[in-house]
Amino acid sequence: MPKPIPAPREEGFTTTTGSPLYWAKYGSANSSKLLVLHGGPGADHLYLLPQMLHLGEKHDLLFYDQRGGGRSKSDARIPITWETHVEDLGAVVEEFGLEPLSIVGYSWGAMLALLYVIEQRANPHLRAPDRMALINPAPLTKEYRRQFEEEFARRQQSPEIVALRDELAASGLREKDPEAYRQRAFELGVAGYFSDPRNAADLTPFRVVGRVQQSVWESLGDFNLISNLEGINIPSLVVQGRDDPIPLASSVQAARALGTNLVVLDECGHVPYVEQPERLFAALDSFLDETNPTERS
Repeated sequence: MPKPIPAPREEGFTTTTGSPLYWAKYGSANSSKLLVLHGGPGADHLYLLPQMLHLGEKHDLLFYDQRGGGRSKSDARIPITWETHVEDLGAVVEEFGLEPLSIVGYSWGAMLALLYVIEQRANPHLRAPDRMALINPAPLTKEYRRQFEEEFARRQQSPEIVALRDELAASGLREKDPEAYRQRAFELGVAGYFSDPRNAADLTPFRVVGRVQQSVWESLGDFNLISNLEGINIPSLVVQGRDDPIPLASSVQAARALGTNLVVLDECGHVPYVEQPERLFAALDSFLDETNPTERS
């Protein structure tokens, strides 16, 4: 079962974004700042917790729910695009005075960090990151996204997961313990992301707002971010689980284009902070210690 999530040190809503965004701070207020970007699009930051709070042992962590997800409500009549998220990210950076700017992005959040960096080169009013840690980035081309969707669907129809769904349906748990049933149904709904489907039990449940997810992916069109990463000279780290349904080649090419290291975690799928936290945080801690902007200056 997922572990309890502690209350944030501070929380509130942004005042400079086009729509108010919920934010929460964890960790030490007197340490270096990290902006942590959750996945989705259309999800919220809570499913990164409590595991990602490990980073709060050394850093001041800022999370926010991206527009249209979690507690960051939006006008359903206005489509949310990747440009919307980049604009919101830029506003958050300015509102909280995040200088130097250190970003830790997970899944879609890693892709959002890259979209922001690409846009920043054309719009210098955006503050350039001083460093980026990219954890299991979302597929960075349209073709890799197609391959991911096929692989995830294949895994969800594997004999093991189908048998577990049938077992749940026949268990009578829906009537006996609706909350336990919802938890188990969630676990089986995300099992294909894991190297070992049993590890899904340790992931904090979340939901994705479908209309937000759809509008963001549609706004990207026939995208290929990798072709736009050449020449970006920002200290970066890319981490991916070897058993992620997202093609490893996507992260391999991204790391090569950024001229940085790729750490591949064995026996790990798309959620390394659940499946391989020790190895993930060893890589992140080392990178963050070595690239501390105050130490470089």
